[in-house]
Amino acid sequence: MEIIQIVGLGLLAAILILVIKEQKPIFAFLIAACTGITIFLLIIGKISSIIDVLEELAQASGVQLIYLKTILKIIGIAYIAEFGAQIVRDAGQESIASKIELAGKVLIMVLAIPIIGIIIETIMKLLPV
Repeated sequence: MEIIQIVGLGLLAAILILVIKEQKPIFAFLIAACTGITIFLLIIGKISSIIDVLEELAQASGVQLIYLKTILKIIGIAYIAEFGAQIVRDAGQESIASKIELAGKVLIMVLAIPIIGIIIETIMKLLPV
């Protein structure tokens, strides 16, 4: 039950932040950032096992691995951009967080364009002439 550990860590960090925030706001931010990184490190092993299963499914179904890797990159960019934006938002910098999210969306769109092109080509081949 890793979720209990994660929730417990989050609650402990939240209590510490509430106690420290008024006297030492920089330490409160550091606790929040370290807690977020720790939680990310706790779940990174689960993410790699999911990627392994998806690669096996792609190979079994005949899907080219380049498409799966591109989709996984898109998902990774979304998670990293969201994580970074939340940390910056915790520091009280809402405008920088918005720009991180915008950069993530642009990078996702750049990676998605070849896949969108292939989907459109496939649809055009299926349509009767």
